[in-house]
Amino acid sequence: MRTEIDRWDPLPVYEQLAEILRGQIERGELVPRQPLPSESYLVGQYGVSRGTARRALEVLREAGLVRTIPQRGSYVADNPPTG
Repeated sequence: MRTEIDRWDPLPVYEQLAEILRGQIERGELVPRQPLPSESYLVGQYGVSRGTARRALEVLREAGLVRTIPQRGSYVADNPPTG
């Protein structure tokens, strides 16, 4: 499972970041209803743009792993799909 961004990987950076966060959810490092790291944190931690961080979170929302509450942040879904 991916744990860092690889700039040489042909997979887009936003998808790599989504994989990192998905792995944290699947391993139980991030649990249901827990807030995800902020966009600002993701930008600083992984050296990505804010747009890349937003797009990665959108990928996770579309997969049903994350829910976002406007002005509050993104949280791990109550019953995220596995696998």
